Parts: sequence; structure tokens; C-alpha cells
Amino acid sequence: MKKTLAFLGLLLCSQWIIAQEYFPKNDGVKTNTSNYTAFTNAKIYITPNQIINNGTLLIKDGKVVSSGSNITIPKNAITIDVSGKTIYPSFIETYSDFGIKPVENASSDRRSPQYDASREGYYWNDHIRPDQNAIDFFQFDSNKAEKLRKAGFGVVNSHIDDGIIQGTGVLVTLASEGSNATRLLDKKLGQFYSTSKSKTSRQMYPTSLMGTMALLRQVNLDADWYAKGNIKEKDLALEAFNANRNQIQILNASSKENILRFDKIGDQFNTQYIFVAGGDEYEWITDVKATNAQLIVPINFPDAYDMEDPLMASSVSLADLKAWNQSPANPKILAEHNITFAFTTHDLKEEKDLLSNLKKAIEYGLDKTKALEALTTIPAQILGKSTQLGHLKSGAYANFLITSGDIFENNTVLYQNWVTGIKDEINPMNTKDLRGDYTLQIDNTDYQLTINGEIEKLKSKIKTEDNEFGSSIAFKDDWLQLTLTTKDTTKQEFIRLISHVKNTKKFSGKAYLPNGKETTFIASKKEDATNDKKEKDKNNKTEQPNIYPVTYPNTAFGYESLPQQETILFKNATVWTNEADGILEQTDVLIKNGKISKIGKNLSASNATVVDATGKHLTSGIIDEHSHIATESVNEAGQNSTAEVTIEDVIDAEDINIYRNLSGGVTSIQILHGSANPIGGRSAIIKLKWGETPENLIYTNTPKFIKFALGENVKQSNWGDYSKNRFPQTRMGVEQVYVDYFQRAKEYDALKKSGKPYRKDIELETLAEILNKERFISCHSYVQSEINMLMKVAEQFNFNINTFTHILEGYKVADKMVKHGVGGSTFSDWWAYKYEVNDAIPFNAPIMHNAGVTVAINSDDAEMSRRLNQEAAKSVKYGDISEEDAWKFVTLNPAKLLHIDDRVGSIKVGKDADVVLWSDHPLSIYAKAEKTIIDGTVYFDIEKDKAMRNALKTQKSELTNLMLQAKNKGLKTKPIEKKEKEQLHCDSVEHQL
Repeated sequence: MKKTLAFLGLLLCSQWIIAQEYFPKNDGVKTNTSNYTAFTNAKIYITPNQIINNGTLLIKDGKVVSSGSNITIPKNAITIDVSGKTIYPSFIETYSDFGIKPVENASSDRRSPQYDASREGYYWNDHIRPDQNAIDFFQFDSNKAEKLRKAGFGVVNSHIDDGIIQGTGVLVTLASEGSNATRLLDKKLGQFYSTSKSKTSRQMYPTSLMGTMALLRQVNLDADWYAKGNIKEKDLALEAFNANRNQIQILNASSKENILRFDKIGDQFNTQYIFVAGGDEYEWITDVKATNAQLIVPINFPDAYDMEDPLMASSVSLADLKAWNQSPANPKILAEHNITFAFTTHDLKEEKDLLSNLKKAIEYGLDKTKALEALTTIPAQILGKSTQLGHLKSGAYANFLITSGDIFENNTVLYQNWVTGIKDEINPMNTKDLRGDYTLQIDNTDYQLTINGEIEKLKSKIKTEDNEFGSSIAFKDDWLQLTLTTKDTTKQEFIRLISHVKNTKKFSGKAYLPNGKETTFIASKKEDATNDKKEKDKNNKTEQPNIYPVTYPNTAFGYESLPQQETILFKNATVWTNEADGILEQTDVLIKNGKISKIGKNLSASNATVVDATGKHLTSGIIDEHSHIATESVNEAGQNSTAEVTIEDVIDAEDINIYRNLSGGVTSIQILHGSANPIGGRSAIIKLKWGETPENLIYTNTPKFIKFALGENVKQSNWGDYSKNRFPQTRMGVEQVYVDYFQRAKEYDALKKSGKPYRKDIELETLAEILNKERFISCHSYVQSEINMLMKVAEQFNFNINTFTHILEGYKVADKMVKHGVGGSTFSDWWAYKYEVNDAIPFNAPIMHNAGVTVAINSDDAEMSRRLNQEAAKSVKYGDISEEDAWKFVTLNPAKLLHIDDRVGSIKVGKDADVVLWSDHPLSIYAKAEKTIIDGTVYFDIEKDKAMRNALKTQKSELTNLMLQAKNKGLKTKPIEKKEKEQLHCDSVEHQL
């Protein structure tokens, strides 16, 4: 027996020794979580969909042992009766920089831009930093952790918010006790991305969003090449990128447009990004769903504007007014479309705003269960931690909240947030909730008392039928102090109340009057008139907000539904065919299935919309060969060659200039890269289908174009003194850039065609397409010497320049242009706006045309582009060009230059039905586009436009009134800041990243 007892003693002693920590503690007594703790008689949300009434939660060693209705409680358990309380899993934050010291910006020396990387042994671009690991920089932030716990969070996934590829995150608990090591759940979780450059490097490239996207594509290609052992030099960044491929990939898109943009990159490289959303996904919900991406959704709805100043209020756009009205419905719409999403505090000013904003989302129709899933089980699923986090099943971490009731109700109190079994008290469990409406009696005077606000920061309002009194309130440890002003506003006198509150329905105490008299007061809580719970809920139900419908696009002049293709018969029009038939009087044109079906006299068609075009002119749609509307950025200025970037990546389908161009009869445009570098980016050729998403604007099987540039812009003579170190700085240096790059492309193409292994380089792939006559050059040009130079370089490498754009000295070299086979796209009458256009003349277009050059008139300007019919007319005035030939300058000729003349540019049977009905002669300043049709769909109608303008005024007035009402209700408002979108041109350099 003694031996047995000795053995048991030794066993217990050895277990105690094993349980001891192996390092000393010098920071006081810590909570012991090794005992069982049972929480009984609670309503328990084991998961958002599994709810136990009057249940028990049993925890031990920071984990859930069991939860349910019939739980056996061990004898040595600490039992806590939480009758009437509700237990939820703590929330999970999937996207944060918690515990990471903010990155300091690199020193800026504008006189010396940085073009090369500063890190040796890493990737050639400093903004690619997959080698960073958040755990190496993490330090627990007690103050921020407390705020997050008060907001209901127990676990945070943190990362370094610096760079385009930012490295791995770290998953930690927010336990109030412990160390970095004890709080650590996963030292590497997720690879993070953003659209912004690293703050720690001044490396110029990329300067634009399209540069960011091109860089991300090249990184993926280079990482694959490196993984195959083809790069002999060690690259720690590419090694880390490849090692992180098995991690979840989280990209901060911050807008619906970027979700679609970067999803295309993900599809290209078999990567499914998890996107941090922008809150505007409801506008393109079908396309967002089609990405199959999981979303991390900020819950930072915009505040109303202060609209009291009618002059300032008029400057607020309808888009911003609608965003305020519609954004709170975004979570509901995501849920209705079965898109998986988690909520985040990212972009919130304060963590405590999370629940109040969630309540607003619920008011706008979000189901409470979906809301809870987006805070618990879904983030756990996204992070790959569903067995451990987000629920209260056996084996999960003991991360849970104890509340007074439904966590999404206004007056619910959060008492405790337990993280890994460690209690954090937010509000004492015995806290009395005084919030509500009372009848207050003081010295034979009746007042109406309202107590509201947060439980730890109450607010009071006291009034009678005739007056409202200033007041302040304090409530702590069941002691209430309430102060109110007297009726006599001419004196600063107060009535002070004090009470030890035992019953929140009725309490009393002492009142100290200004004259020194002491008396008593009584506060009686008002009860609902009915005991019928359903009737009570009905009476208390918040009025459903009036949510305005989404339009396409969701801006001014957006359509309630996307226009549909029609069968349309134009009768008795003057038809400008741009073909051998010339101009046909009193002619009918039938449009069917998006094509020009018939042209002739006395046509008929069943089920067609008949348009009487008597006295009106029908033409093909105007085509702008050189435009910079409908794009987020124009120049990627970080290098002297940026052939790897494409405008197709950054199309802005919601640019109001699309609609304005439609009103001017424009149906197609080429969006060109700018002229910041000799070799610019690839262009986008689009149809102006207002209301469609960017992908649906781009021509199918679009011809491939790229922008080159000559002159002052590329040699940086007009960039300022800080840009004096990028090659080239002279016109002869520009020529050398072309020769060098085409020689490299020639060698690259030869290696590719040899069948030997080669590193795919997007830039050289693009230039090789030029050599192989698969891609065409549109070149910004002015001076004849440079025009000659580039033609010679092209001939040296056996290809032709397709188009010289601007080309204001084209009249000097028209004969050489004809011989080379290059077209000219020029301005009608621009000259003398900078030194290299001093020799420009308004006869330029006619002279080139008469010499045999294919000539187009372009805009390069958002304002001019909707008046190109008038720009074409100037050639009639200055050059004695026929009206038909002048009209071709903005229709058939730009179609030829863009290699789309088999589809558009003239009215011919079988061509796309891109046509315009004009009220008058199309070259007249009095002509208005009455209908602009693309692929048989009416995208602009002058009568509908009038109705839309009236509806726009009404809608802005209604939304303005709603914002004024919001302010009167005491809701937060913000001052109006007038927004003006920059009109982009060739020389616009954003440096936007």
C-alpha cells in the first residue's frame, strides 16, 4: 500500500513538473486555464446555424471540451451560471496589419528618380517582396488588441501592408495574457498582394495600375522559369514566391473593377485570389460572382454629405449620392447571390464601428445568420482553420463572447470575450442596463427622460412638452449621477440627481436643487402598451430604407436595364454609305441581328421598329483613332519601354465621356497609351457600349496595336529638372532605344522559334509581334526628321509603321509616307501649343490625303472627341476636300488604320450595325445625333436623354432630401468636397501608386 501511495505521489509530482513552464515569470499572477470551466443555462451559438437553448459550454486548457444540452460537468469544474445570457464564437479578422509597425516612406529625392532595384539577391523590382514574413516584424499591440476584443474579435490574421507582393501573414490570438509565442496560431498564413508599391523603395516602375498588373504577370512567368532551374543566379524573392504558392492568396482589390481585373491574372496562372473588396460589388454582382472568388468585405459605409448649402450640394454627383443610399445593401446582395464573404474592420476608422455598421446592413436586408457566418465560420474557412476556429464544437479554441442577448440588437451588452480560455471583461456581468424611456418626477415637475448610447458611455436627453434641457449622465457600480439645467436659461443653474439603482424599471434618489433644497426624484420606465410579442415586434420594427435601384452604369445617365439589340428599319433617310454608292437620298436601311441587313427603297420588315428618317442623315458611327477617355491611367512612365502593359487592363467603363461621345455620334475608339516613353503600352480598341463591363467593350478578335512616341515628351524635355537621368534625353537617343529593343526582340524571337527553352518576356513577346507583323504601331509624332527616322528603323527590321498620330509636319513628308505605307491620324487645326508644333498648318490633313495617305482626324481630347463631325468639316473649309472624303476622315479611314474596316466605318450589308441618325447634315454645326446605335442596340437616344435628365434632377433632389433627413436624425455627416476627374492626355503622368 505504501509503495502504491508512493508511486501515485511520484506520478502526480512528475505530472506537475511536466505541466510547469520552463522559464520564469516576473510579471505577476496569470489566469490558470488548466481547470474545467462550465458555463451553464446559456443560449449557445455553437455555429451560426446550430443553436442550443439552456445549454452548457465546457472548456479546459484553452479549448472547448464539449457544448450542448446534456453535458456532464466534471466534479472539479468551475461552474458559471449565465442564465439569460447568450454565448457566441468570437469573431475572426482575416485582413489586418495588427502588431506590424507602420512602414516608413523612403526618402524622396525628386532630382534623382530610382530606376533599378536596391536589394541585391532579390527580384529586379523592389515592390515584389514575397520574402517578407509578418512574424519577423510582429509585436503584440495591447491597446489595439483591447479595441478588437471590445469589438468581439478573438483572432487576427496580420500582414505587412507594403509592396505589390507583400509576403506571408501571421495568425495570432488576441488573448489579454501571454506572449507572441503563446498567442501564435500560424506563423505563415497566406500570401498578400496589393495594387500599391512599397513605401520603402523609390523605384519608379510601376507608376500605374496597368504597370502593376503587367509586373504581376511577369513575376508569375519568371517564378515558373526559376522553379525549372533555368535561372542560375539565386533569387530569394522568387524562391519565396514559389514556396508561398500553396498558401491562400489574398489580394486587396478595393473595387469591383479590380476584382475583375486581377481575377483575369489569377485565371491565367491558375491562382484563385481571395479579394479584399471595395463595397461596390452589388453594382456588377453577376460578374463578381462569375469570378468564383471568396471576398473579404469592409463594412465602412459612406456617411451622408451635409447638403444644407444648396450651391455646394449641386456639386455632389449622383454616383456618390447613390453609393450612400445603396452601399449598406451590398452584404445582402452578396448573400443573395451565394458569394462567400467574410467581414473585416479594414478601412474602418474605429473597430467599435463594426457592429453598428453591421446592424445597418441587417436593417438593409442582410440575414443575421449570414452576418454571424461572415464573422466566424466563413473567415475560419477562408483561412483554412475550420476545425479550430469560428465555432464552439469540441476541440475548437475556447474563443467566445458572452452577451446579454442578440448581438445584433441595439441594446445588447457584450460582457466578456474569452480568448483561448482567458477571460477579458468588457462590461461587468452584473451591469444594469438603464437605456430606455422614463417618466421623471422632480419636485412636483414631470420630465421625459431618455437614456441611450453605449452601455459604458451613456447619453441622456431630458425634456418637457415645452422645453428641452441640457443634461449629462454617469453610471458606475450601480450609482447614477444625472445633471440637468433649469428652466431659467439666463442663469447657469443645475439640478443634480443621485441614486443607487437596484431596479432599472423604477428607481429613486435625491435631487439637489439650485437653491440648496434637497428633495427626492422618481424615474419610472415606460412599458410597451401591449403584451403581445408579435405586435410589439411589429411596432418596434425599423422602417425599411428606400433603396434606389442599380443602373448600368450606376451613375448619372445609367440605364435601368441594359439596352437590347433590336430590329430597326430607317425609312427615307439620306444615307452616307462611304462606299462606291456614295450618298443615297430617300433610302431605307434595315438593321437586324446587330448587322446591316438591307439597303434600298421601300423596304419592309416584320417586328421591326420603324424610324421615319425623312429629312435626316444616316451615317456609320464616328471612330476616334486616338483617344484617352474611358481609362484609369494613360502612361506607365517607369521605364523607357513599357510594351508589356496594356490599356485593356485599365478600361474605365463608367467614364461619363463614353456617354458624351455617344451623344456626338462616336461608336468606336482606340484608347492609346500616352507618350511618356519611346515604346509605350498596348492599346485597347473598344465599342462605346455604355453600361457594359470593361470586357464587353473590347472588340472581339481585336487587332493588336501599340503606342510609340517621338519628340519632347519621350526625351523628358518638359518633365522638369528632376527627370534628367533616364535614357534617352535626346532625339538621337530615342532612335537608339528603338534599334536596341528591336535587336533584342529579334534575338528573342529567333530563340523562341528555335525550339530551345526560353524565358517568356511579355515586353519582348510584344515587340516580336511587331517584327512578325502581328502587331501594329501607332506613333506619336510631330517633326519630319523623326518621322523619317522611325520609318527607316522599321524598314531596317523589315516592317512598316502603321499610323503616325498627331503628325503635324506630315505635309512635309507625305510622299515618303505613301512609299512606306503608313497612315496619318492628325488634328484638324491645332498648332503652336508647344515648340515642336510651330510648323503645323490647318492644310495638313488635305495635303496628306491628296498625296495618297490614308488620313484620319482624331481627338486626343475628351471634349473634342464628341465634336469630331465638326473637326472633319474643317478640312472642307481649309483644304477643299469633298464632303464625302472629309466624312471618311472620322469614319472609314480610322477604321482602315485600325484594321477594322471589314466590320465598321461604312454602311454596307453585312457590316456591324454601328450607325448614327443625325438631325441635319453631319458636317453641320447644327447637326445633333438623335440615335447612336452599336451592333443594332440603341445606346443613345436624344428623346430618352431628355427624360433621363429630368429623372436625374428628381433623383438627386430625393437623395438630397434623404441626406438632410439623416442629418436631422443626428446621423453622422461629412462636408462636401468637390470632385473633378482629371481629363487624361498623351502627357498625363499619374505616378498614382
